[in-house]
Amino acid sequence: MKTYIKFLVNLFNLSFFKVFFTFFIIILITNILEQIDFFKNIELSFFYLIFLSFLNTPSIVFEILPFIFLIATQIFFINLIDKKELEIFKYTGLNNLIMIKIISLYAFIMGLIFIIFFYNISAVLKNSYLLIKNKYSDDNKYLAVITENGIWIKDEINSKINIINADGVDGEFLSGVSITQLNKNFEVINIIQSNKVNISSFKWKIFEPVILKNNEESYLNEMVLQSNFNIKKINSLFSNLSSLTIVELITLRKNYKSLNYSLIDIDSHLYKVISYPIYLTLITIFSAIIMFNIGYQRNSFYKITLGILLSVVIYYINYFFNILGTNEKIPLILSIFMPLIILTIINFISIVKLNEK
Repeated sequence: MKTYIKFLVNLFNLSFFKVFFTFFIIILITNILEQIDFFKNIELSFFYLIFLSFLNTPSIVFEILPFIFLIATQIFFINLIDKKELEIFKYTGLNNLIMIKIISLYAFIMGLIFIIFFYNISAVLKNSYLLIKNKYSDDNKYLAVITENGIWIKDEINSKINIINADGVDGEFLSGVSITQLNKNFEVINIIQSNKVNISSFKWKIFEPVILKNNEESYLNEMVLQSNFNIKKINSLFSNLSSLTIVELITLRKNYKSLNYSLIDIDSHLYKVISYPIYLTLITIFSAIIMFNIGYQRNSFYKITLGILLSVVIYYINYFFNILGTNEKIPLILSIFMPLIILTIINFISIVKLNEK
């Protein structure tokens, strides 16, 4: 590796980790305050709350990595400018385009490392955090999971435990449903079977149920079953995809597909994770172009403030397109990659102009 490349990479690493750990500490403190509020009526040690916050913080940091890269790139150039090193590189023939190539390629490599290692580690920690927190939650009595054998729901209500299994989901309906009702001693009360159950509300409508009790069958046209779940609540239980590793996401997607369950949320999350190295690279290039244009003209406070404002704008652009995609107003893959395409066009035009200077 050439000396100047090694120097730039080391300087970028220094700038990046300063920003990374600054955000990590800020998010950790915020998390601790949230845990204090959540567990205010439960006696837990302060160190345990810190531990819970450590479990939750990495997944949040992963979400804001684009902003970290943007500001880290600004810090990188501020260091070069303040020490007059940027001018020295230009005198030795290292032009703007070469410098952008070096840091953008390095940003892409860092992006790959983050999705392969950091994302999966943060997902494992997030899952542990949710499991621990669920023990202290009112929802601990309820459980819903999707496996290759269908959707499974454990629901405690009216002194009964309902173990529900369904073969598939079609809109607001469960198909191929079997409900085993148990008492508090886990003794079987009866078994309800139906080909179609409407779960649009907390009062499930079971169509043409077959009730098995004491080895006898009875038939009804329709019955109502009170539940703690409706389709909206079930969907929300599967919405925290950041607690699943990439392998688990792919497995869950297969299970969703086998159940005819909507793939929109999980596909959106997968596309987002897969495209992250490209996103981080484009953000780095974008930040570098800004710094080349205003580097000598403004003070450091202005540059950092501009970086934060641009981060917010980019976040809301991504959020807007993501909403369009998840609501199926535009194709999902377009909702993920359209902001990247826009950013690529802006970067390309800016680089051409920058290279002409």
